[in-house]
Amino acid sequence: MSKPKRFETVYQESTMLTEKTIFVDKETGVNYLYIANGTGGGLTPLLDSDGKPVVTR
Repeated sequence: MSKPKRFETVYQESTMLTEKTIFVDKETGVNYLYIANGTGGGLTPLLDSDGKPVVTR
């Protein structure tokens, strides 16, 4: 029996060189932004205007 997936993709946008994806952690509700550009990439929590993590309930 397989484990349920912890992260859900809620948004994805791609161009020829860049991919932007927003993931939601289903356990905590925290949103993460992942950006891939060529051979590099980065992942960070998505923050609101007060600098607090965006949480989806």
